[in-house]
Amino acid sequence: RRQAEAGRIREKYPDRIPVIVEKAERSDIPDIDKKKYLVPADLTVGQFVYVVRKRIKLSAEKAIFVFVKNTLPPTVVRLICFLVSDAAALMSAIYEENRDEDGFLYMTYSGENTFGSPFLLA
Repeated sequence: RRQAEAGRIREKYPDRIPVIVEKAERSDIPDIDKKKYLVPADLTVGQFVYVVRKRIKLSAEKAIFVFVKNTLPPTVVRLICFLVSDAAALMSAIYEENRDEDGFLYMTYSGENTFGSPFLLA
């Protein structure tokens, strides 16, 4: 069902990226009020994180970690943390490298680095 939805979205809005954002389990950071986003392909990760911060009403002094869950290959789950150096990466590049087989890009956020040592985007 989601695969068909993502296909329709990409067909109708080819310059947009379908993204689903969820809070990490056991995180004490606020819940986000909207989970599905249609993000401009040329938006940077830093700009999107700013959108997430605003949606959860997170104050400037609080840290936020944003992760992408990459399920390719299917047997391996990699969690990637976007650090300051990765903030300039375009959402379109992140989407192409990390989209789920259903066509959505899944992102998880947390107020702490709940996933241990992060992998850096090359």
